[in-house]
Amino acid sequence: MSGLLEEVLDLTRALIRLDTSNAPEAALGRYPGQETPAAELLRDYLTDHGVECELVARDPRRANLVARIPGSGEAPSLAFVGHTDVVPADPRDWTHPPFEARVDDDGWLWGRGAVDMKGEVAGRAVAMARLAREGFRPRGDLWLLAVADEEDGMYDVGMRWLLEQRPDIRPAYAVNEGGGERMRLVDGREVVVLGVGEKGTFPVRVSAVGEAGHASTPTIGDNAVPHLGEVLRRIGRGMPAPERSPLVDRTLEVLLGAVPEDLVDGLARAARMQPLLHDVLPALVGTTMAPTMVGGSSKRNVMPARAWVELDCRILPGTTEADVERAVRERLGSDLRYELDFPEHLVAGSSSPEVSALVEAIEAVQREHGETATLLPLLGTGFTDSVYLRAGAGTTAYGFNPYRATSAEVYAAGFHNADERIHVDDLVHSVRFHEDLARQMLG
Repeated sequence: MSGLLEEVLDLTRALIRLDTSNAPEAALGRYPGQETPAAELLRDYLTDHGVECELVARDPRRANLVARIPGSGEAPSLAFVGHTDVVPADPRDWTHPPFEARVDDDGWLWGRGAVDMKGEVAGRAVAMARLAREGFRPRGDLWLLAVADEEDGMYDVGMRWLLEQRPDIRPAYAVNEGGGERMRLVDGREVVVLGVGEKGTFPVRVSAVGEAGHASTPTIGDNAVPHLGEVLRRIGRGMPAPERSPLVDRTLEVLLGAVPEDLVDGLARAARMQPLLHDVLPALVGTTMAPTMVGGSSKRNVMPARAWVELDCRILPGTTEADVERAVRERLGSDLRYELDFPEHLVAGSSSPEVSALVEAIEAVQREHGETATLLPLLGTGFTDSVYLRAGAGTTAYGFNPYRATSAEVYAAGFHNADERIHVDDLVHSVRFHEDLARQMLG
């Protein structure tokens, strides 16, 4: 085993073995996250290699790591970004225990966080340590931000809070999670995903309205539950009515060779080019409103006056509260009795330019490493902390960590799922990529 592989593998396995599962306390049976041991592990490792580090915490159990190699100020700053929390894992569903960090005979590292995203955090930390060891003096600040509470966010102890508390942390550029997987298209071309942005969120609760009554006499009153059934029928799976956007047009242009005149036809043709795009592309052309939570009466013998469903609405950059409300009302029509509530505030989607100094640097490093695949700019359907970096720090942020030995199919299959794993060769590749990216941007 090479020295580099041993170094990055040891750090990744140590991070995975720290159970930083993040979900509401009732679901975990303990306080969520508890990311401080992961932040301390990274701090101790980086400090040993000459990187200045500090832990910044709103809650002492949930610290964020801030590390920096100071720059001369001659170039814009760059941040390597990641989170140290993970989603929960049920060991009954796994081939190997999710927090054991087992490496099999074929070089696969199994464990919760291998992909999302302790492997990436370790690759970025080791790259920073190696740069510090060789005496790298960047022209702009090089940051590593490894934050808490990305997977849930309800405790507000992570990136949003950190940027609010620390106005000195304002990286001009950042690389985060949400890209780098390689896809082979049906025409033989290969593309590597560049995460240029993320959709936002604005959940909506729809309450079907009826009249309460005793369940022993179903025709008395007007049970709201059957009305909720009609609400659910009209919402369906919650797929959007397609609308054009420059981001999706550019994605389709790369896949199809030209921006399609007919959006629906273009989406269908592009989705057939790679199975992993089949479900992603249709979700990127408007507001999705997936029904995920339902409720009715609090007692079995009471027919409720109201029965409700919560819609997990994911919105394009620029979408407003009024846009979401209008989309939901259009889906429901005007002949149902219902009420709308909005249980959480809008978190806006955002994106960064498809062309920038950082994108050019990513392409240059990829070429230096022998990469011939085309970058595919793609909006993320989920959330990352890049949203807060763009909004709170004005950062031009992208999702990118190159995967070569780990296929896009394996990457996608384990993401928030059982048997999450990464090939150890990609840990080494990540370190070398981030070292060279720092030199390209700041050297």
